[in-house]
Amino acid sequence: MPRKQSVVGTVAGPGEDPNEFVFVTPADKSIKTGEFITYTVSVDGENRSVFARVTNRELIRGLPDGFLADPEVGPDTVAATLGVQTDDTELYRLRATVIGYYDTDMTTFANPRQLPSPGTPLSIAPDQQLETVLPNLGCETDRADVTELDGTAYLGWLLNRSPEATNIHVPIKEFASTHLAILASTGSGKSYTASVLIEEMMRPSSRASLLVFDPHGEYDTLAEMQGDEAFQGEDGYEPEVVYYDPERLRVRISELDIGDVMAVLDNPSNRMQERLSTAWRAMQRQESRTWGVDELIAEMHRIYDDDDASVGALEWRLRRSIERNDLFHPEDNVPLDEIVDPGQCTVLQMDTLDRWNQQLITTVLLRRMYRERLDAVRDRDSQIEHPIFALFEEGHRFAPASGDAPSLDIMRTITSEGRKFGFGLGIISQRPSKIDQDVLSQCGTQISMQIKNPNDQDAIKNSVEAAGEDVLRELPGLTPGQAVVSGDAMNTPALIQVRRRHTSHGAESQDVINAWREAYDQRQREPTHSESADFGEGDSTGVQSLD
Repeated sequence: MPRKQSVVGTVAGPGEDPNEFVFVTPADKSIKTGEFITYTVSVDGENRSVFARVTNRELIRGLPDGFLADPEVGPDTVAATLGVQTDDTELYRLRATVIGYYDTDMTTFANPRQLPSPGTPLSIAPDQQLETVLPNLGCETDRADVTELDGTAYLGWLLNRSPEATNIHVPIKEFASTHLAILASTGSGKSYTASVLIEEMMRPSSRASLLVFDPHGEYDTLAEMQGDEAFQGEDGYEPEVVYYDPERLRVRISELDIGDVMAVLDNPSNRMQERLSTAWRAMQRQESRTWGVDELIAEMHRIYDDDDASVGALEWRLRRSIERNDLFHPEDNVPLDEIVDPGQCTVLQMDTLDRWNQQLITTVLLRRMYRERLDAVRDRDSQIEHPIFALFEEGHRFAPASGDAPSLDIMRTITSEGRKFGFGLGIISQRPSKIDQDVLSQCGTQISMQIKNPNDQDAIKNSVEAAGEDVLRELPGLTPGQAVVSGDAMNTPALIQVRRRHTSHGAESQDVINAWREAYDQRQREPTHSESADFGEGDSTGVQSLD
C-alpha cells in the first residue's frame, strides 16, 4: 500500500479497452500524458507492482464559466471575492493503459490480465525502477543500478521527468543484431541521435565495429572522439575514426555480378544480354580476379565472331559505362580489413558520387561483407571474424520503396538473415514512406521523432508494431531532440529527451541570413563591369595596334 503522500490519484473504473482504466486526480498532481504510474495488486497470491502509461487527460470539474467572463479579472480573484475555494475545484479524469508487472524470471513485463479495482490508490513509478524495467536490459531485479551494466547505450531521459531524473540505457546488442530505424522529419534530430548512438557504441565498454554510409558528409565531427577522455579505456583503448573519401572508393570489376552490369549498361538488347552473360560467366570461372573491360571484350570475341554486331555494340556500352567511370577498376578494391575492425568507426563519404554510384558501391561492399560474415560463422576463412554494424544515412536512398536500387536486394537479405551472421543494419530517414517496407519492418528497434507527413505516419504505424497507437499519436507534437523509443531494445515504448552529444554536431542548418548578407557585402566590394578599366596615368595614345 503506497504512503498517503505519494498517492497521485484513485482508480475510478474500467476504460473502453480491456487493458484500460480511468482514474481521477486533483489539479495539483499535474500528471502528464505519457507518464508512468504504478499500483499494487495480488497476482497468484503475491503482491505485484503493476505499471501503467497515462494516455489521456481531461478536465472534469473546473472553475465555473462565470469566473472566466471578465478577462480583466483573474479567476482566482473572483473566486476569493465570492468566498469559493479554488484549491480543490479542478479535478482531472485520466485514462491509463496497463503495461504489466516486471517478471524477473522472464525479464520483461507480464500482463496481470486484471484491472485495478475502483478506489485503488496510484503512485508515480519510481525513477530507478523505471530505469531498470523500461529498457530490455535482462535485469533479474526491478531495481538495478543500470550504469554498472556493460554494453548499454545512454540515450537520454524520460520526457515527463526532470532532466536526467530517469535515464534510459538501451542494450546495444539488441539493436545491433536485430537492426535499427531512426525516423524523423528534416531538422528533428535524427543525425544527432544517430551520432549519440555511435558515441555510445564506440565507448570502451562496447568497442563496436561500425561502418557509416554518409551520402552528405554529415559525420565529419566524429573524429573528435579520438583523444577525448570520455572514450578512453583504462587499458589504453580509444576509438579510431577513419574517413574514406570518394577518391578511395573503388569497385573491382570482377566483384560486380551480371545483374549489376546489366543495370549499368544503357538498355542492352536481349541478344547483347545473352552474349554478355556467357562471357561474364566465363570470366568469373577464371582464377584471376583482376581483369577489366579489355579482357571481357576479348573473351566475347573468342566466343563469338570478331564481326559480331552485338559484341561491337556491347563494347561501346562497356567502355562508356564502366571503363570511363572512375568508380570501377580492374584491380583496386576497398580493402575490408581497412574499413571494419573492433573499436573502429569508418565513415564512407559519398557526397561527390551520384546516387547510382552510391547505390552500386554499397551493393558490392554489403555483398562482400555479408559473404565474409557467412564464412566466419561457418568456420571458413574470413576477412571479418567479428560482428559488424552498418548505419545508412538517407536510408530510403539505398532501400527505396520503388525498388529502383541495386542495393535493395542485399539490404533485404541482411535485414532478414543478418542477425544469424552478426551483421546489423541501421536505417536513418526523414521519409519512412519511401523506404522498402520489407526492410523497415525488419528493423527491430525504432527511434521515431517528429513526423508530420500523414503518409510517413502511416508507414510507421504499418511497420513499427511495437509502438502502440497512443504513443504514435505523440509524433506530430514532438520537438527536436524528443523521441519515441520502441521495439526489441525496450520492454515498452517510452518518450525520451535525447542527451547532448560529446562531439560537435556536423549537420546543423545553414545560417542563410548571415550567408546572404556576407555574399551581398562581398558582391558590393567587387568591381562592376561598368567601371572604367585602370590603364594607368598619362594621356591616351589612341587605338594601339596588336601586331
